Amino acid sequence: MKHLKAASLILLGAVSLTAACQQKPPEEPKAASMTEEQKAIYVYGAAIGEQIAQQNKQLRLTPAELEIFRNGFGDTVSGKQPAVKIEEYEGKFRELAQARVAANAADAKTAGDAFLAKAAAQEGAVKTDSGLVIRTITPGKGGAHPTATDTVKVHYHGTLPDGTVFDSSVQRGEPAEFALNRVIPCWTEGVQRMTVGEKVQLVCPAALAYGDRNAGPIPPGSTLSFEVELLAINGKP
Repeated sequence: MKHLKAASLILLGAVSLTAACQQKPPEEPKAASMTEEQKAIYVYGAAIGEQIAQQNKQLRLTPAELEIFRNGFGDTVSGKQPAVKIEEYEGKFRELAQARVAANAADAKTAGDAFLAKAAAQEGAVKTDSGLVIRTITPGKGGAHPTATDTVKVHYHGTLPDGTVFDSSVQRGEPAEFALNRVIPCWTEGVQRMTVGEKVQLVCPAALAYGDRNAGPIPPGSTLSFEVELLAINGKP
C-alpha cells in the first residue's frame, strides 16, 4: 500500500480476497494447533489479506463477481488453462477498474462536501480561501507560528467522514515530527496558523489532501478530518 500496475494490483487483491473469504476450510485454524512454521505462514497470508481488503473497497465487487474471480484464481493456482485469455482482457479489466474507482471517488467527494459544510457551520470554525476548515479546540500559549520550512512536533488523530480512523499518532502513543513543506497542502496551510500548545480540527477537502489517488486506507476523493495538537516548533522557543 508497489511493483505491479495499479489495475493489476486491484485485480490481485480482488481475486485473493475472494479466495480467502469464500474458500474457507470447514474449521478455522486455531493458533494453539499450529506449529511455529504454520503460524508464520498464516501471518504471511493475514498480512497480505489486510492490504487486499483495502484495495477491494475500491471495486465493490458483487457476490456474483467475487465468485467469478474465485474461479479464475482457482484455475490458475491449480495449473489449469484459464477459461478466458488474460492478455485479451487485461485492457478491459483496466477500464472497468478505472471506471469503478472514479465512481467511488465521486461518491466520496459528495459525502465529503456534506461533511465539510457541516464542519464549517460549527461555532468558531473558519473556512479559508483554499477550502480548508479549521476550528480551535484548545487555545495555544501564544508566541511564534511555524513557517512552511519549519519542522514541527505534533500529535494527531485522522478520520474519514464516517469516523473511520486511518492514522493516529495518539493511538500509537508517539508524536510525529516533519517539515511542513513535505506534507499534504491542508497541513502545510493549517499548522502554520497554530501556536505551540494549540489543538485544532483541520477538515481537508480532497483537493488539499490526496485527491483522487489511492492512499492506503484513504479512498480516492476523500475529505479528511484531523485533530492536531502542536507540541513544538523545532528551532523556535
